[in-house]
Amino acid sequence: MSQEKDPIYRVLFVNQGQVYEVYASSIYSSELHGFVEIEDYQFGNRTQVVIDPSEEKLRGEFEGVKRSFVPMHSIVRIDEVDKQGVPKISAADGSNVTAFPMPMPKATPPG
Repeated sequence: MSQEKDPIYRVLFVNQGQVYEVYASSIYSSELHGFVEIEDYQFGNRTQVVIDPSEEKLRGEFEGVKRSFVPMHSIVRIDEVDKQGVPKISAADGSNVTAFPMPMPKATPPG
């Protein structure tokens, strides 16, 4: 008897000029038009001796988050993987991922 495991998805999306790589067990198109819903974030156990600072930042940012709505145009890629990797944040400098161009809000001068 082979037991089928719950799927694990690796999701890469652009957020504020950085590429977020997260792992989750539920990904689907949202009822909110133009958004993808990410639920059930997966993070490694905290018993490891070496702690990745970007993983800890992601863990802190998504701790207590039940569901995220990510704009479709921010999604770079979604893969179903055999096992969970290390979540991380990397610069979207074009060295490994070219993000879809997005308008950035212009800073307004104080006053």
